[in-house]
Amino acid sequence: MKQALADALAKRGYTTLTQVQKAVTNAEYGESDLLVSAQTGSGKTVGFGLAIAPNLMGEADRLPKAAEPLALVIAPTRELAMQVKRELAWLYAEAGAVVASCVGGMDSRDERRALDRGAHIVVATPGRLRDHITRGALNMRKLRAIVLDEADEMLDLGFREDLEFILGEAPAERRTLLFSATVPRSIANLARSYQKDAIRVITTGEATQHTDIEYRALQVAARDAENAIINVLRYYEAPNALVFCNTRAMVNRLTTRFSNRGFSVVALSGELTQNERTHALQAMRDGRARVCVATDVAARGIDLPKLELVIHAELPSNAETMLHRSGRTGRAGRKGVSALIVPPKARRKAESLLRTAKLECQWAEAPSAEAVRQRDEERMLADPTWQLDLSEAEGIAARKLTDLFSPEVIAAAYLRLYNSRQSAPENLMPSGGEGPPKPRAAFGPSTWFAISGGHNQNAEPRRLLPMLCKAGNLTKDDIGAIRVQQDQSFVEIRNASVPTFLKSIGKAMTVEAGATVTELADPPAAANEPRPAFVPRDRKPHGKGKAPNRRQAEAKTAPDTGPIDWNDAPAPRQKKPKGTTAKAKAHPRNDRERALPEGGTKPQKPKSPGKKTTPIGKPTSKKNKARARAAALEKERAAKERKKR
Repeated sequence: MKQALADALAKRGYTTLTQVQKAVTNAEYGESDLLVSAQTGSGKTVGFGLAIAPNLMGEADRLPKAAEPLALVIAPTRELAMQVKRELAWLYAEAGAVVASCVGGMDSRDERRALDRGAHIVVATPGRLRDHITRGALNMRKLRAIVLDEADEMLDLGFREDLEFILGEAPAERRTLLFSATVPRSIANLARSYQKDAIRVITTGEATQHTDIEYRALQVAARDAENAIINVLRYYEAPNALVFCNTRAMVNRLTTRFSNRGFSVVALSGELTQNERTHALQAMRDGRARVCVATDVAARGIDLPKLELVIHAELPSNAETMLHRSGRTGRAGRKGVSALIVPPKARRKAESLLRTAKLECQWAEAPSAEAVRQRDEERMLADPTWQLDLSEAEGIAARKLTDLFSPEVIAAAYLRLYNSRQSAPENLMPSGGEGPPKPRAAFGPSTWFAISGGHNQNAEPRRLLPMLCKAGNLTKDDIGAIRVQQDQSFVEIRNASVPTFLKSIGKAMTVEAGATVTELADPPAAANEPRPAFVPRDRKPHGKGKAPNRRQAEAKTAPDTGPIDWNDAPAPRQKKPKGTTAKAKAHPRNDRERALPEGGTKPQKPKSPGKKTTPIGKPTSKKNKARARAAALEKERAAKERKKR
């Protein structure tokens, strides 16, 4: 490791490197391309900063004067890019590095001026970076290393075309490091296309649960979801808390609600300008805000040192997003809590997300108002203020209070003042939840029975189960596997419940709808028979009251006479030569149709008397009649004038 970087790490309090940092700086990899995946919060930014140091500095201890960029770091979001810039700035401060940024939402003219002055490392988002390359503001001919941070997120956001353009413009002789939380097929294809014999680096902690994050699934009543979030914030009283929502509308709703309840809160969503988003994060870092309500724009890369609580106000769409949301806490060895708000309708989704992510989660009720008050009392008594010595001024004020009031009155006043500084907790309704999902115990010894009727009688497990419970006086726990075959079905019943079942169905061994039951000596074959092929029923054609046409009717009623003899098929219709007149097609319901006379010409329809026509055979319009009348009057007037003369 370069001495300048070692000194910077020592100033930051680094005593040992994390697993991913040790992995990417392995001397055996040399200058090979790397495809790295690791948990969130594992120190990837410092890791790739250390990894590209030999490419940037060579044998020297300091970087030369800044000119054209030597390294390029591409991140999916503005917040992550600015955070990477800050991390690399302190890491390379002793080496004299100049770090520039090119991100959307910022003034591109300032960025061009910074690039003209020179930079060793450029941190950028894909869209703005491509714009600078296209305009000639960024020259990449001296580029030695490219880092793609959160590559899977960039592909999810639709930056594939931009990435391919950027990597295509970069020099062929370069080192490419690709960092991704997961490596799906799209990432593997990108690595094969733009990396040379990349080494796959997997940290040991990738396949295990993040031990610094405690996952809690909190069951709430449907109408108490927002009240439960308030109680969770009050219960933990974390220095920084992040509340994730799925939509901007929900972000605005919760931000207003929390502000009205006295929380110092900021919002973070895609509709905000870059300046507003930067100020929101800065307010969280310097303590002016304690709660941040955000969409998934903050799910990746955001690092808040005091963030100890993540609340999923709305469950994410997939397990990967949930892991990235939760990964904002429990970073760099710090502990954190990830709480899922689970109304009754979202329980199955929550179980599926946790199962897919392979997470162990504690299921419990959301903190009640009484639980919040007890936690407040514990924090009050654990406050180190009680152990401090009284100053002279404090002693005088304390003696004055004890002279005026009794100890009980003073203690009660203190409690009232202490509670007035806190937002009051909410009273929650019972959630009606069933607690944590309970795994089904082993079924134990059982007996198999065959029931007449299978797929051909539309038998299904969801219909057989209630029928057997009712007819055999059983519960669903007494019935094991149900296998439906073509002509019969097989049911497994617990041995302890077999006598009750046989007694209930009687000697006739029948259940509902006349289905007979037969006890089997051995279990049936495990493989189910395939369902019969679907045979569509004859249905009326689409359209209300629409009857089938003649060909369809003939096809349904015609007997099956075997193969068609195409020699007997009617000849195709011949087109008539141009210039001939086709006969009018007679309609069977048109009783006005008349035969043509011998001459072959159709008789003309007699004209109605008194109906004038224009020269082209069309009746005159009202306008033409008015013009003719005006012309006639003018003619009469002219004739009278001639007579007078």
